[in-house]
Amino acid sequence: MSAPIEDYALISDLETAALVGRDGSVDWLCLPRFDSPASLAALLGTRDNGTWRLAPLGAGRCTDRRYRHDTLLLQSRWTTPTGTVRVTDFMPPRTGLPCVVRLVEGVSGTVSLHSELRLRFHQGRVVPWIRAVEGCSVAIAGPDAVWLGTEGPVERSGADDRTVHDFTVTAGRRVALTLVWSPSHRPGPPAPLAVPAETMLKETADFWRRWTAQCRYDGPWRDAVVRSLITLKALIYAPTGGVVAAPTTSLPGRIGGDLNWDYRYCWLRDSAMTLSCLLRNGYREEATAWVDWLVRAVAGDPADLQTVYGVGGQRLLPETEAPWLPGYEGSQPVRFGNSAAGQYQLDVYGEVLDALCLSLRAGIDLPGHVWSLVEALMGHLLRHWREPDQGLWQLRGPRRQFTHSKVMAWVAADRALRMGRILGRDGARERWRAMRDQIHREVCREGWDPARRAFTQSYGSATLDASALLIPRLGFLPAEDPRVRGTVSAMRALGHRGFVRRYTPGRGAEDGPEDGPEGAFVACSLWYADALAATGRTGQAREAFERVLAIRNDVGLLAEQWDPDAGRQLGNAPQAFSHIALVETASALTPRTRTD
Repeated sequence: MSAPIEDYALISDLETAALVGRDGSVDWLCLPRFDSPASLAALLGTRDNGTWRLAPLGAGRCTDRRYRHDTLLLQSRWTTPTGTVRVTDFMPPRTGLPCVVRLVEGVSGTVSLHSELRLRFHQGRVVPWIRAVEGCSVAIAGPDAVWLGTEGPVERSGADDRTVHDFTVTAGRRVALTLVWSPSHRPGPPAPLAVPAETMLKETADFWRRWTAQCRYDGPWRDAVVRSLITLKALIYAPTGGVVAAPTTSLPGRIGGDLNWDYRYCWLRDSAMTLSCLLRNGYREEATAWVDWLVRAVAGDPADLQTVYGVGGQRLLPETEAPWLPGYEGSQPVRFGNSAAGQYQLDVYGEVLDALCLSLRAGIDLPGHVWSLVEALMGHLLRHWREPDQGLWQLRGPRRQFTHSKVMAWVAADRALRMGRILGRDGARERWRAMRDQIHREVCREGWDPARRAFTQSYGSATLDASALLIPRLGFLPAEDPRVRGTVSAMRALGHRGFVRRYTPGRGAEDGPEDGPEGAFVACSLWYADALAATGRTGQAREAFERVLAIRNDVGLLAEQWDPDAGRQLGNAPQAFSHIALVETASALTPRTRTD
């Protein structure tokens, strides 16, 4: 049986990430970057698909764990009948090759520990050749080599398909194990193995503390905001500035279901929210890097604008299945790649232009050709905004006239006009204004259901959709407008035990062949809190926000969804969209934030 999704904590080197369970197992790790094939894939299968467990002999889940204050250093503590031991897991921010460091410290008494590393390259499938080289073990298969070195007296043993270390620590004693990936053609142990673990620990702690010291948020939820910002930073691919939606693939929205997607890529739908989140809290460097990634990724024919790109801006993300992996709790198929890259989603044009406008207003230097990009995107929208698409939720059925997509087309025209005023460029100003006004009239006429007194998912539909909660935030209508208030009130129908689903249960079934309801979407529950606050229901908004804070796992992480009936997290984790929404809601509910 797989561990609950909320049992996993995140460590990252800003180019890839690992998930560490409460039992001391690293069950997910892609090397050398987020979208590389998994080398440890027990999360989606069994221990034979790759895992690295380090824990006291015979022990189960750790006694307690936490992140060291304002860092991404994970500390797990086991109290055993013979003593107490602490394991600190971390990945030093990348300066060369990726590595995972596991530092064991004796706290009291004497504790015997067991480390067992089972590497399985190429998505948990290929058993490597393992041998000893210069006091290290190295596992090799095809282009990949993973080295494991130790500091301190340990005994090494193992079978052909794994590497085992046994050792004992007493109070004050430390033993370190360091795993390093390198291309298999490079000779000899890689350089990180020669760096003392204590040095890497100090440098990593210093890095994160310097970074979190920049945070401008100063309110009642600072710990939650800082943890979410650290998580977002951990999901940024540092070489390019792209933000992955999550470091995992195929964690299900319904246990046993088949809607299991690969989220190790960069969605444009997160653009404005990501930028707003970073800029609001003082992180201009990351915002600037993200804008640079965005401009490079979307360059070219505006008709080819995709909803999702790779971390390097690559467009081809072929979707394949891995039948050798049984899936998380039997949820099949396991997918790698994402064919949503080929979907037509009208809303991405609004998301791109909203992000660029926000960046310009924040004083970020934009490349000189950005105005040409704005004109090209708007030229395409002028011709195609009336067409149906697959919508924010990337439904894989027939295209429809989604209300949110049309609202985002309005956003595109509105932000293009604003940018033109700031830059002193006219563009096709009159045509853009006419388009903006026409879309507004059409949405208010076709997307509004007078019987439900709410905006609905698509024209002529009775299906409610949580994306309508974004209407006041996007500026489409003011929060005091009766149609906004009516829509917010109607969203109670999407509620389930205090949380909010994406759309009306039993509707929007074109999403796929899956039977049964999915969990509540964390971001939608936070959008609801925002909308409640915007419409003056501050007390209800705080209650909704506190409910979301209560479902974070023990180290403050959120997945994509929450199952209120089973009381567990669902979907890929940790989810950037959820943590972005958390930071935005905390800011909306906090009267003032520090700006110096």
